[in-house]
Amino acid sequence: MTTATTADISSIELEIIYNALTAAAAEMDVTVWRTSRSTIVRELLDYSTAVFDRNGWNVAQAARIPSHLNSMTFFLTEILAKYIPADQWKPGDIVISNDPYCGGQHLPDIVAFMAVFHEGRRVGFVGTLCHHLDVGGISAGSYGSSATEIFQEGLRIPPVKIFEEGKLIEPIRAIILQNVRQPDILWGDLQSQFASLNVGAVSIQRQAKKLGAARFERALTQILDTSEAGMRAIISRIPDGTYEFADKIDDDGITDAPIEIKAKVIVAGDEITVDLNGCSRQNLGPSNATLASTCSGVFYALMATADAPVASNSGCYRPVKVIAPEGTCVNATAPAPVVHRIAISHRLATVLFGALHKAIPDRMPAAYYAVSYVVAFQTIDAQKRRKVLVEIEIGGCGALSYSDGTSAHSFGMHNNANIPIEMIESDMPLTFLGYGLLPDSGGAGRHRGGLGLWREWRIECEEAEVSTNLDRFKFPPFGLDGGKPGSLSTFSIVRDGKKQAFGSKVTNMRVRKGDVIRLETSGGGGFGDPRGRGRDALERDLQMGYVSPDTAKAVYGL
Repeated sequence: MTTATTADISSIELEIIYNALTAAAAEMDVTVWRTSRSTIVRELLDYSTAVFDRNGWNVAQAARIPSHLNSMTFFLTEILAKYIPADQWKPGDIVISNDPYCGGQHLPDIVAFMAVFHEGRRVGFVGTLCHHLDVGGISAGSYGSSATEIFQEGLRIPPVKIFEEGKLIEPIRAIILQNVRQPDILWGDLQSQFASLNVGAVSIQRQAKKLGAARFERALTQILDTSEAGMRAIISRIPDGTYEFADKIDDDGITDAPIEIKAKVIVAGDEITVDLNGCSRQNLGPSNATLASTCSGVFYALMATADAPVASNSGCYRPVKVIAPEGTCVNATAPAPVVHRIAISHRLATVLFGALHKAIPDRMPAAYYAVSYVVAFQTIDAQKRRKVLVEIEIGGCGALSYSDGTSAHSFGMHNNANIPIEMIESDMPLTFLGYGLLPDSGGAGRHRGGLGLWREWRIECEEAEVSTNLDRFKFPPFGLDGGKPGSLSTFSIVRDGKKQAFGSKVTNMRVRKGDVIRLETSGGGGFGDPRGRGRDALERDLQMGYVSPDTAKAVYGL
């Protein structure tokens, strides 16, 4: 006979417990938002929070960044297996790291984990991950597109305890702050992460006290098993078969050679294998991804296929196998630079959309912009004081079989907001000359791709530096079922009335007062033959300025 503590928990009670865990992650999320210092965390919302079981598996999470959340388990389980075993964690310990080759993604992302105890027993973990404004390296914002090894990208923090039984390890703090451009900002954001962990720990302890440790752990196990069953059901409704697709990234910032992202998706019953053997070898420049980043992209794309609700956690990933050979751009080996890893996982997501479109055509969209448009500024005033700003822009979403793509929408591997213009101008010697949608940037189709955007900054100090990690300058977002591709992206500088175009990846370009920096991002791909677009939809596009009269006539036949 099963005891009360180990018996299966009813589905109703399990749903209540899961929502309580999700609420704990949301409370952690709000704590970071309310207490963080940098605009990239507080305004851009480039951070994530999650709750894990006692073995390091993600059970519940806040609605933040897919690329973070899908990889935090990878990081924590790697730490537990190779660096700090679970039995070495004590109440009040906090472990931090940002090392891509210890389970992370890229150096600006610092993760912090805390074990949660109830009556002396470890019952789970809580974790926060923030994209920090700067962690050193060759470029402000730690986004040097000319890096050829990770040592040039910033400070690598191995998995290390920064708090031991509640006591700050001052030498660790000192080493970190000595190696970054704005230490007060970084320390403020780290403190927000620590506060978030404590908030989450209290919520988890409350649940463990209410249920008892054994029943609480059983609930977490059942939640993971339920998500696995839900994901298997979703996969089983995808027709069995092998589906392939490929796309290209412009280059790695060092050479002009395009980077091939190719996937073979094998659906067999209630399991999926994603074979990435066709991807390019790892690159000299920083357009590389670790396995954590790549798996994150795969998991996101497969979750996006869901035709029924399923709780997002590690249980969903059990029916998924990823084959990514070492030494490729999707499983780079040290010391390859990886700061632009998001370009790989973004593009991998669209490739999987393209492959799965062949199996479930009515559910998968055309390609979105599929890159984080990173523009990093370092302004330098007359007293040589420096300030750093990292902007991450977006573009248009791909159209679907039943709707247009959304314009200028944070989609795919990230879930960022935009930093308010007024906030930047009040803190930095920069002036915005404009920010808006780009007409004709969405791919034409029966359903039109979403529009990209344009943004202009004017330099108001005597000297500054600009670095970029961009893409979609050569290979536009593809359309589906006869839909046209979205627009290409551009980056340019206007100086003394003359406009000069630059490539997608720039490191430490010196600019001066009065220079105008302009970024144009790609729109999404279209879906279906443009000649099938309804007249009412076209007339609305013309009225709203989304499509020009010339395009309406030449492409749509209006």
